Amino acid sequence: MKKIDFNNNWICYQKGKRESAFALSLPHDAMLLDEKDSKSVCGVNNGWIMANDYVYEKTLKADPEWKDKNISLYFEGVYHKANVYINNVKKAYHHYGYTHFMVDITDEIDFSKDNILRVEVTNSDQPNSRWYSGTGIYRPVWLEVRPKKYIKPFGLKIKTVDFRKGILELSVKTNAAGSLKAEIFDPDGNKVWEKTVVTDGDCRIKAGIDKPKLWNSDSPDLYNCKVTFGEDSCEEKFGIREVSLTKDKGLCINGKRKLLLGACIHHDEGILGAAEYDFAAYRKIKILKDNGYNAVRSAHNPCSEAVLRACDELGMLVMDEYVDMWYMHKTKYDYATEVESNFAEDFVDMVDKDFNHPSVIIYSTGNEVGESAQERGIKLCARMTEELHRLDPTRPVSCGINIFFNLLSSMGFGVYSDKKAEQEAADTGKKKAVGSEFFNNLAGLLGADFMKWGASLYPCDLKTKGAFAAMDVAGYNYGIKRYEHDLKKYPDRYILGSETFCSDAYKFMKLAKKNPRIIGDFVWSGIDYLGEVGVGSWEYADYAPDFSHGKGWVAAGSGRIDLTGKPLAEMSYTRVAFGIDKIGLAVVPVCYTDQKHSPSAWKMSNAMESWSWRGCEGADAKVEVYAKADHVSLFLNKKKLGTKRFNGDCKFVFKTKYHDGELKAVAFDGAGKKLAEKVLRTASEETVLTLEPENKRLEKNDLAYIRLKFTDKNGIVKPMERAEIKIEVEGGKLLAFGSACPYYIKSYLSDTADTYYGEALAIVKPDGGKKVKINAYSRIGNAEVEIEG
Repeated sequence: MKKIDFNNNWICYQKGKRESAFALSLPHDAMLLDEKDSKSVCGVNNGWIMANDYVYEKTLKADPEWKDKNISLYFEGVYHKANVYINNVKKAYHHYGYTHFMVDITDEIDFSKDNILRVEVTNSDQPNSRWYSGTGIYRPVWLEVRPKKYIKPFGLKIKTVDFRKGILELSVKTNAAGSLKAEIFDPDGNKVWEKTVVTDGDCRIKAGIDKPKLWNSDSPDLYNCKVTFGEDSCEEKFGIREVSLTKDKGLCINGKRKLLLGACIHHDEGILGAAEYDFAAYRKIKILKDNGYNAVRSAHNPCSEAVLRACDELGMLVMDEYVDMWYMHKTKYDYATEVESNFAEDFVDMVDKDFNHPSVIIYSTGNEVGESAQERGIKLCARMTEELHRLDPTRPVSCGINIFFNLLSSMGFGVYSDKKAEQEAADTGKKKAVGSEFFNNLAGLLGADFMKWGASLYPCDLKTKGAFAAMDVAGYNYGIKRYEHDLKKYPDRYILGSETFCSDAYKFMKLAKKNPRIIGDFVWSGIDYLGEVGVGSWEYADYAPDFSHGKGWVAAGSGRIDLTGKPLAEMSYTRVAFGIDKIGLAVVPVCYTDQKHSPSAWKMSNAMESWSWRGCEGADAKVEVYAKADHVSLFLNKKKLGTKRFNGDCKFVFKTKYHDGELKAVAFDGAGKKLAEKVLRTASEETVLTLEPENKRLEKNDLAYIRLKFTDKNGIVKPMERAEIKIEVEGGKLLAFGSACPYYIKSYLSDTADTYYGEALAIVKPDGGKKVKINAYSRIGNAEVEIEG
């Protein structure tokens, strides 16, 4: 197969407005172009955007060499309800926005003239998602040319039969009979095995690798398999590894226990919107891995191929999830109407995409599906599990169940109703909170303990045990108070914290160490995301004029890592709880100490690693120290402020007065021996604008991420400095510019951004030249930086 990059030289326009067409390259998120309005029916789901329908067009000049060959287009993802036309002939319709699809255009290609490809995308059918979906061809597109006799798409699958002996099974599907050759190359590129066989179109080949290098999260060694069939060939990277569940060890990779230290992630790339660039996906996964996570949950839809490639290379484990709903709607126009009839076909797509990726270790059939409390839903759960087992017997199946949600929804609370929502909208101009939004609001008002307490009630067991019995691993959303009880009651059950609060990280580690059938934890969320606005935000009036989560709110605010990829204090707490770091030190913004903020159950702390609050002399300060220690002492300018002893968590809180200088925390064991220390220092009085590229040199297809900060001359960030920054780019295109603030009224497509606690982020796509140059201007100062190409 010849795989041709088909992402350049497109035009795009809002449906019915072709005169306003503009040129672009894919991937592309047209939703960033849409206006925001307080009347948007999407409301908090997508950040008050008035979503529109868009059309993408591209001219295709057929190469004469393609004659008598099979020609198809491969779309990795289009959101959503895509209609594909070639020369005005409709060739495909694909509903679900998160699975790939292929369009055979062989019969429509005209070799005598230009061929016009048109993709029409519907997203005005709002609301259709509980988060920011993006609009359009947001993942890459490929033109695939195959000879008459070819290997079928996704026709090569590699399965580990015995990881100890290096025994593999290659499954190869072709469209005709004939001779094929299979070769395997080790991680260094050396050929280690080959075999030629005759196939009738569907064959299985046993392969043996001497002294195999095993893939796992600590040493992600990847082999390469190449299959040649006549004039056609294909290659697949894979890892030699086995996933298993045992009562004495729990989840095992290659026979050794692997505790999942996981993070839930959405599909967007922060201020880039939904556009899925390989570099952006790799960066996101690397940031998560560098901060201590070894697993991600794709909430709540199948993740991209770019994410899987990154996870394979970096050793990040993946729970790939199917949908956010089954047959009960959470929003009026979501995928619920299609799930029961489409899931088998969707699973084929999902397994095809995932099978050869060693990083994918578990499938999830859904998220917070209240249907799982009903007999019909339990049967559907079992059918889904069985179908995934049929397609892929090598991976276990789970589903994220909100335990308290199941009980309340079975009683009629929070269940979506078009009639209720429309009546509410007519009466108040606001959409009625239903489904997960209803429970998010409730938890935000009553706190995290409310949801965990509710999950511990006896009736919750009755409303979940049927569904949990129909899956391999029981996915508990906010059910940590049930873990020990349920392990005893259900001796064959494996428990996964499929969605958890950050503040439970320490408790989870204690429980998991002594209970191997607790296989892991996925915090909500690992990195902040667009949509579901304000659900995890503690924001003050200076940055968010209102706490209603109305127009102006764009992001959830619930990441341990913020929207720009910056780790927060909650990440420091998590790293200590996981045993990665010995100590962390953070401070609640002193200028806002004890001020009112927006409510959230998903924020453990809004502290930050800074002691630079000049002008706040003598003001109350709240300091947080994270350590697994007998006691912790806090010092300011070498004067001891006090000591706190362990109280059941690795979080120690001090109240003091702010003074410029040096803040130091020291952790001690029970014998008084120093375990670790952490220091924060006040920035000097002079303020400069600092441009800090994340990548010092740009390789092909890299994106340039540039952090813009107000700092002192030593680079210490000054979070109280705030100003607009305007930038100019030479040698590239500005893709996005903005800050991590969940309330952000500007467009990420603007060349001007407002800083958030002294920082902003620019993302630039290089034009292929020798360097990219960025000039930045603000009332505080100007700066420039060059990045070599």
